[in-house]
Amino acid sequence: MNDKYKGADATVCKESLDAIVDEIRIALKDIFKCLNLNKGDIFVIGCSSSEIIGNKIGKGSSYETAKAIFDVIYPEFHNRGIYIAAQCCEHLNRALVIEKECADRYGYEPVSVIPQPKAGGSFATLAFESFSCPVVVEKIRAHAGMDIGDTLIGMHLRDVAVPIRLSIRKIGGANLVCAYTRPKYIGGSRAVY
Repeated sequence: MNDKYKGADATVCKESLDAIVDEIRIALKDIFKCLNLNKGDIFVIGCSSSEIIGNKIGKGSSYETAKAIFDVIYPEFHNRGIYIAAQCCEHLNRALVIEKECADRYGYEPVSVIPQPKAGGSFATLAFESFSCPVVVEKIRAHAGMDIGDTLIGMHLRDVAVPIRLSIRKIGGANLVCAYTRPKYIGGSRAVY
């Protein structure tokens, strides 16, 4: 456990929040440098605020930490026309908060639930509160994604996920793993790709 980011009652001091925001900015810079995401693509984000501040996943949700991260991430993707899918925690079966426009475009069927910090997670709760017309769906097939704190986003990526090596491997105390997807190679030895 990394106590560097941990505060009383899942709160984080300003200096630690600033460091976490700086780490997110570095990760985003690397992601946009490495990936060729197109307008209308989906980027899934799993974010354990508990892990970021040095707690065990699901044991110390921090709304303020999630907000600091969301406030940096959202405009970067929104301004590029890339949909964010905010993955909920296991208490909502890792459902996702997306814009209704995204659900309509890709044919994802909404379900009836509103994420809360302790049932869905702080990051998903913020997405639901911040998106212009949020809906929750049970599954998607995202083009790429970011997993902050071992939240297991792989179930929501398209087939053939390829890891991305960033210059940073942690956000606060949480492991950071990113991936993009590519089409399957088929056809054997005579195929041309």
